[in-house]
Amino acid sequence: MSETIEDLVLRLAKERGEGKTICPTEAAKAAAGQRGEDDWQARLPGVKAAAVRLARRGSVSIYRKGKPVDPEDFKGIYRIGLPHGRA
Repeated sequence: MSETIEDLVLRLAKERGEGKTICPTEAAKAAAGQRGEDDWQARLPGVKAAAVRLARRGSVSIYRKGKPVDPEDFKGIYRIGLPHGRA
């Protein structure tokens, strides 16, 4: 059974550990791989939406240039990680 994208993003962030982040492409590639798909780029919007939902709940933080950003108001290149102080 495949994980939801939210579960996958959270698992990857936890595996990477506190103080480190994952690239959204890592989650997109893992999600596509679980489903036997080659087109991981098509999964990127779903990864971003999942990251925003998780960030709203406080499960992850979205980072730009190493700093947490508002999940409702960010653009460009970002990374996903555990919130500071949570493991």
